[in-house]
Amino acid sequence: MSNVLLVANRGEIAVRVFRTARALGWRTVAIHSDLDSDAPHVRAADEAVRVESYLDVDAVLAAARATGATHVHPGYGFLSERAPFARALAEAGIVLVGPSAEVMDAMGRKDAAREVALAAGVPGVPSYDAAADPTTFAYPVLVKAAAGGGGKGMRVVHSAQQYAEALAAARREAASSFGDDTMLVEKYVTSGRHIEVQIVGDDHGTVLHFFERDCSTQRRHQKVLEEAPAPTIDDTQRTAITSAAVALAAQVGYTGAGTVEFLLDDATGEFYFLEMNTRLQVEHPVTEEAVRVRGEELDLVALQLAVATGEAFDFTQSDVQLAGHAIEARVYAEDSFSGFLPQAGRATYVGWGVALDHGVRVDHALESGQEVSTAYDPMLGKVIGYGADREAARRAVVAALDETTILGLTTNAGFLRVLLASDPFRDATIDTAWLDRTEIAPPDDSVARSLAAALLVGAPVAGPWGGDGWRCGGPAAARRMLLGHWVDVPAVDRRAVRQHGHDPAGVVAVRLRDDGETQFARGLVRGHAVELAHHGQRYVFTLADPFAGDGAASGDGTLLAPMPGTVLDVRVVVGQHVEQGETLGVMEAMKMELALKAPFAGTLTQVGAVAGAQVALGARLFVVEVGS
Repeated sequence: MSNVLLVANRGEIAVRVFRTARALGWRTVAIHSDLDSDAPHVRAADEAVRVESYLDVDAVLAAARATGATHVHPGYGFLSERAPFARALAEAGIVLVGPSAEVMDAMGRKDAAREVALAAGVPGVPSYDAAADPTTFAYPVLVKAAAGGGGKGMRVVHSAQQYAEALAAARREAASSFGDDTMLVEKYVTSGRHIEVQIVGDDHGTVLHFFERDCSTQRRHQKVLEEAPAPTIDDTQRTAITSAAVALAAQVGYTGAGTVEFLLDDATGEFYFLEMNTRLQVEHPVTEEAVRVRGEELDLVALQLAVATGEAFDFTQSDVQLAGHAIEARVYAEDSFSGFLPQAGRATYVGWGVALDHGVRVDHALESGQEVSTAYDPMLGKVIGYGADREAARRAVVAALDETTILGLTTNAGFLRVLLASDPFRDATIDTAWLDRTEIAPPDDSVARSLAAALLVGAPVAGPWGGDGWRCGGPAAARRMLLGHWVDVPAVDRRAVRQHGHDPAGVVAVRLRDDGETQFARGLVRGHAVELAHHGQRYVFTLADPFAGDGAASGDGTLLAPMPGTVLDVRVVVGQHVEQGETLGVMEAMKMELALKAPFAGTLTQVGAVAGAQVALGARLFVVEVGS
């Protein structure tokens, strides 16, 4: 009987699992919602089945039965750590590529996992009863959901006065994300490292580790950059942490791939167990690129499938060796320099930085012309750099992000590039709170403005913005001012790039000498706007009409929806007086809450927001007028 693998997931992880499964000769099956009917992961499989929701256990099980699936890989998120799903598959005689439902019950919840860790002799973070008197806590503390992961349902609390509101917000987020609002309260380590160990257990009683990753570059407990191995721990700490992870996994009888997460306190050097993820992690590629088994490349999905078919390991722990360094950057649909607001829309052009000779891997499922919805997680792909050492890996990721061009949709690629090029990350002086206490300034747009102007050389721009040295094929003046920047026209090396996706205008690449350095961008000229990507950052420059006024709008009290999403709460009514900074309502998109606050003291003259309503980007929600 041939092996048939259904992947109960979408996006880049489904594409990545299919790649290994098909290489091993497995037949592959995708599932998809209506939004994903023509998504890359659907086209990557041999067969596809529509489901109403990726969270519908009955629908996914029916798809597995209908297609003759012998195995189901859950990816991460969705049903990957749901014990009822694992039980339903087992009852149907279908193998889950992952641990048993009993192990999920024991390790999938942070509270139960803590007890297992203590039994295995692994230390846990000092904790409190969530229902206890908050005035008895030693602050700061971390409130976090007992179920789930991914940074959802977590809040840092600095005083007893903040506790009740933080707990309520975390409960709402946990209920929305995991269907369970049980909370834990722990000591918050103000300066620490997030260290996690990749383990795999077979069905024959062997558990092996594949070294550790450092995931300390986080924003509000959401991982941004990950790397392997951890750059700041010594051999003694490495041995202690990896041994603890293996002991914990052996204690629970773990099979398949999993990750044991620890917090390393910078002040004391002590480490504490945080949680175990009973699935493959988003950041597994850095382990694959930094670890070798008997000198051969590591494929964690291949190991998962081997374990799922009952194979025993044919190698030992001593055969697993570190061989270099790898760093991963998560590319999200978000505007990092405008409050990290989720973004949605059509990616008119997508060019990933994979054309470099070596040292770069990109796992993604985003193509030109693809619609990005707020219905799913905002991660679009992962850019991984690897090399002989950390600096080689860091430079590889920076180079790949420099070549990454995503137009039509704002992403955090430029933000990632700024982080990777920063001194703190270069010197590995970061900790888990680095991004939460550091203001990351957007890059200077002067070079991007020069590149945008260069894109207009020869571009058929109508009206007063074209002609006079900017004519297509005509003679060009030696120096021109455009978009507020002087451009030396003879220094422009402009070449056409073939049309991609559904973009009828075509994308143009431009290189420009700037202060002796060659700068590069890809972009589009559309009417009176220039859109381009430089160092991963997307820019849209609008050509001002020289015959119009300055068009500057004075700030008023109109609050527009800064992202498409759902109104969770409306706290004001028309005629109500509010103070500056007072919360008028709360929105949610992609599991992220955003408080809408009064820009100044005044009176509500309009309230367009309705609790529970879906709103589009730019919808008018509140209007405040100065006065009482």
